[in-house]
Amino acid sequence: MKSIVKENGLVYCNEGAVDAFHKVLKQLQPSKVFILTDTNTRNFCLQPFLNDFGNDLDPTILEIPAGEIHKTINTCLTVWEQLSEKGADRNSLLINLGGGVVTDLGGFVASTFKRGISFINIPTSLLAMVDASVGGKNGVDLGMIKNQIGVIRNPELVVIQTTFLNTLPKNEVLSGFAEMLKHGLIASEGYWNKLQAFDLNLASEAEDLIWESVLIKNNVVSTDPLEKGLRKTLNYGHTLGHAIESYCLASEEKITLLHGEAIAIGMVLATYFSTELLDFPKQKLTQITKTLIELYGKHDFLRKDINAIIDLLIYDKKNTNGKVLFVLLNDFGSHKINCEVPNTLIYKA
Repeated sequence: MKSIVKENGLVYCNEGAVDAFHKVLKQLQPSKVFILTDTNTRNFCLQPFLNDFGNDLDPTILEIPAGEIHKTINTCLTVWEQLSEKGADRNSLLINLGGGVVTDLGGFVASTFKRGISFINIPTSLLAMVDASVGGKNGVDLGMIKNQIGVIRNPELVVIQTTFLNTLPKNEVLSGFAEMLKHGLIASEGYWNKLQAFDLNLASEAEDLIWESVLIKNNVVSTDPLEKGLRKTLNYGHTLGHAIESYCLASEEKITLLHGEAIAIGMVLATYFSTELLDFPKQKLTQITKTLIELYGKHDFLRKDINAIIDLLIYDKKNTNGKVLFVLLNDFGSHKINCEVPNTLIYKA
């Protein structure tokens, strides 16, 4: 049985998940159960969830539009109003059934509605399973700037059912796989090597690799829950990756990138910085870059694009005293936080 049992929340993967869900439900004895979905998960995941976890829940279904563009305070306002109109009280339970947008936004809604109601996360995307499943980060974007508003609060339970991955298009699986590759870079070259055998067409059968990714992140956030030091390593590739994602989301000329697609670019750049500034081995840089470009393709940026992306770096949450700070690597699993990177090197990268 794959499970993480802690004072501040439970995480179960496949076997034992249904029993854990009903045990938590019995402990909470909610006055009313709400399930938050988006348009995709309502169509593809809601009924399978109810079939597995019990049609006796008698839930009230809430739905938001799918996509990062809707991860906003305005969407939260709509969900808060629906909860209020449909009779939610402080003993109600919100079940967030969806990818990272649903679990991030739903967790924030639950954490703030009536100053906090209980919530359970059922991640349905690979990205949400390996990234949003542990750590307790909940929140929304501010305009095009990612994750500027939020709180850290753990759900009562996280249930990872890998069969939901069968509902995903390949690009969504790839998006989540980028975070798994990141875990290899920051934690274990052995895990990175194991990931080279990951079959994107059979993601639902990769339970052991997915769970190892969850454990890597859990080890980091358990050591540093408030992101004072070690937890910053989870942002590897994210400083520029988030800026690129935000820029492409707002640009009429660029295609919108999924989170993992943008982070893959950010990891190529961060590993290049690591080679230039920390002597990360060049042959490993070549291997990592080749792997990521084969998976995610090559994206070209003009100087005007890079100017705009650099301007967005000022919003990164790791910044201190106006300095843009990066996470870099000496080698696989050997990291250095709070690194400054000159703009000249960013242009070169």
